[in-house]
Amino acid sequence: MFNQLMQKGRQLAGIGSLVTALGLAAPALAQDKEPIVFGGSIPLSGVFAFAGIHGHAGLTDYTDWINSQGGIDGRPVQYVMEDTAYEVDRSVAAFKKITGSYSPPVYYGDSTGFMKSIASELNSMNSMLMSGASFATALTDNEQYPYQFIPGPSYSQMFGIILEYIASEGEGGDMPTVAFVYSDTEFGKDPIENSKARAAELGIDVVEEIVTKPGSVDVSAEVLKLRRVRPDYVVFHGYVLSPINEFMVQMRQMGLDTKFMGTFWSSDKLIIDKMGKDADGYMGIMPYNYYDAEESGPMLDALRAQAEKSDPEAGYRPTAYIQAWFNAMVWTEVIQRTLDAGKELTGDNMAEALASIKDWDTGGIMGIPVTVKDMSFPVGRIWRVNAAEGRYEPVSDWIHLD
Repeated sequence: MFNQLMQKGRQLAGIGSLVTALGLAAPALAQDKEPIVFGGSIPLSGVFAFAGIHGHAGLTDYTDWINSQGGIDGRPVQYVMEDTAYEVDRSVAAFKKITGSYSPPVYYGDSTGFMKSIASELNSMNSMLMSGASFATALTDNEQYPYQFIPGPSYSQMFGIILEYIASEGEGGDMPTVAFVYSDTEFGKDPIENSKARAAELGIDVVEEIVTKPGSVDVSAEVLKLRRVRPDYVVFHGYVLSPINEFMVQMRQMGLDTKFMGTFWSSDKLIIDKMGKDADGYMGIMPYNYYDAEESGPMLDALRAQAEKSDPEAGYRPTAYIQAWFNAMVWTEVIQRTLDAGKELTGDNMAEALASIKDWDTGGIMGIPVTVKDMSFPVGRIWRVNAAEGRYEPVSDWIHLD
């Protein structure tokens, strides 16, 4: 659907004024048509509420926006969710409650644990496509998880993009060395084996692996290990903030000139807010443009306008907001492609529609046209913290893994 709207916008007023064109030409919703339901297990409370609240806002705002554009195929969109507190049992209960009262063709899952737990039931139903907060590598297994997708690169693909960037820094000279620091959780361990293999393919020496508990812990012994090997880069994974900040401060106090990098959930403004000037130079892999990035595009501009309209006082929207908006964009595209093909909204048909996405222009949410691979969008860019400006700035081109 979005590609169709993009084409219409170019014809009417050029790509730069697509949103204006859409606003002028938005068809009226057929209120007598049954709504298309977006379902969601959303952690508005619990340990992941910091992301769940913003993800909920992103889904709410997208629903309002798409309805202002005529809905999907002239049908209104209804967003239905339940708070899960980021607990798998409550997520499953929310799923059963929502699917017992509605027939959502798409659903937002709040965690890898929930998405794995519900997979068997989802496969039996064959009536829904699911995505959500998880970038777990396992979800790229099309045979085991045929009706689930990742709204960006998997954790292994994120590491692949990071390693390609590091390898590019070594072109024409010595290849940089790297250390992996990750949490002792399923989340933390997810990409490590695949990433060690990819590093070897690129000629990058992984000189140390450090495993810690997530959260604030004493990392002095681990810092000494890193001091001995003096890696050019440390890549963190499986954390939101701590102990990334402890590693960075202590290693810099020792005079090390190591560069620090992280994956999606540890690459938002939180690290700047908590570390201040000490966050300067930290780099992250991000599949989307940041809310305050200089980049623009018709859909990114629409997102910003809708966010401002819904809550003018909120200011910056975290990446969880953009990630949720992108989830809903993909749902819309998949549903529209399925309906345009004259097919029912079954799991098989929507998975086929998802797999057909090639060179898709996301209107500035992602900076290059994207192609689905293994139920994921393996694209990203490396961004670096400018602490003085309080923002991330791009330091690489957009990288799309083959």
